[in-house]
Amino acid sequence: MTTPAAVRVDVLLAGAARPYTRPGSRSAIDKHPLAGMVAIGTLGFDGDEQGDPRVHGGPDKAVHHYAFDHYRAWRGDIGDSPLLHAPGAFGENISTRGLDEGNVCLGDRFALGSALLEVSQGRQPCWKLNDRFGVRDMARRVQATGRTGWYYRVLQPGNARAGDTLRLDARPYPEWTLRRLNALLFDRVLSREALEPALQLPLVPSWRKLIERRLQLDGVEDWTRRIDGPARD
Repeated sequence: MTTPAAVRVDVLLAGAARPYTRPGSRSAIDKHPLAGMVAIGTLGFDGDEQGDPRVHGGPDKAVHHYAFDHYRAWRGDIGDSPLLHAPGAFGENISTRGLDEGNVCLGDRFALGSALLEVSQGRQPCWKLNDRFGVRDMARRVQATGRTGWYYRVLQPGNARAGDTLRLDARPYPEWTLRRLNALLFDRVLSREALEPALQLPLVPSWRKLIERRLQLDGVEDWTRRIDGPARD
């Protein structure tokens, strides 16, 4: 694993929550580039919103990062969607090249402008990606490929702008790439030998509960509601 010490932030993005595709749903997945200096607080970028605060946003999902490097692979998988012509297709707040799930680790700390961010978890894709792309199983594809993106918590609020450098400041868990964690969760792993070491990590409560339940029940959770979503009618 080779991780750049620093990468350029191509775009910072934010979006407002609006009514979405299914009855009663709202989403802020449609994010747009921000010009000038952006304030970054403990709940994310100034002006950014979440459509469903029960499952999106909060201190452990304050900022979403998605690798623009993945866009070429997606064009090969689903065709040349207009959404894939510029950053923002996946509802990300940060777009870069050079970082991905294979060279970013849980707990990595990155300096961005005057803010300090910490990788808190990978993204568990939901049905809103299906509707955004018009691809019935897009969320399942994102999960299966491991091209999920990841979230940061904000350890030190600050300010940043597009063009700033995102610099690796600390790596306390170098063996735990997000790709490894994604595989543990999404490949339906039940091996105690594989799962128990992950409990030594500073997992967000939902991920810790997921692993503990697998160990307790020797079974895998049902993802249908998250991935397929509510009825359209």
